[in-house]
Amino acid sequence: MLDDWNTDRVNRFRAEAASRGLPTDEVDTWIRRALPGVYWASGGDGPVSARLGGAPLLPVDAPDPSFPFVASVDCALLPPGAAGLPLPSDGHLLFFADPDPGFTGPVSDAVRHVSAHTPTAARADTGHEPFAPQEMCTTWHHLSPPDPESFAEARWEEPDDEQYELADELQSAWTHVGGSWPVWTFALGGHPIVINDDPLVLARDSEPEAEDADEWVLLATWRCDADVAELDLGVISWLIRRQDLASLRFDRVYGHVGM
Repeated sequence: MLDDWNTDRVNRFRAEAASRGLPTDEVDTWIRRALPGVYWASGGDGPVSARLGGAPLLPVDAPDPSFPFVASVDCALLPPGAAGLPLPSDGHLLFFADPDPGFTGPVSDAVRHVSAHTPTAARADTGHEPFAPQEMCTTWHHLSPPDPESFAEARWEEPDDEQYELADELQSAWTHVGGSWPVWTFALGGHPIVINDDPLVLARDSEPEAEDADEWVLLATWRCDADVAELDLGVISWLIRRQDLASLRFDRVYGHVGM
């Protein structure tokens, strides 16, 4: 269910698209393809619902992570059905990543769920240089539009220039009515940020014969900014099959580093 702000945005998008003469069928398809997401920015008031960098809080007997710690999300502070994903209702989701430019592929140790009431301790020495710690209290929920090129290629089998232009115009109309939001740093759900390749398409294409290829969803996104100098405003994405997320099968995550 859309909250009031998202419902209002959809209505304003319809009006803007109509004023531009955009086809109603494609406007409706764009709206259906929009996905809910939860977005964080550093600082703010209220409880700390997510943390970036620093030392991860891990069970005492847990093995050291294979990659640097990126973020922790307090699942108990997420509303039910947040981001439209079957997320755990309690405990913390911990995200790790190899910030190697151009990395993409399966990663078995990039996401961990630490259930509530599990004794934990800060793991200061993981063998990786920690990222700068940040507390994130500012959080909001809104619809994430598809990438226009990905939209066109999913909508039409072999899109032509006019269809790519139509997708760009739909994005323009959506952005025009969006209002002003803070620049977010970390997110759950929504659509991927596409720099060169669409991470969701790469994950789906990684096993082209699999019957559950369409089950892949974007789990989380980190906009690295200055925290990873070698990525030059890079983006790290974690993707997972919906059923694997519901079953807490985080050994089957697909990671992507874009810049």
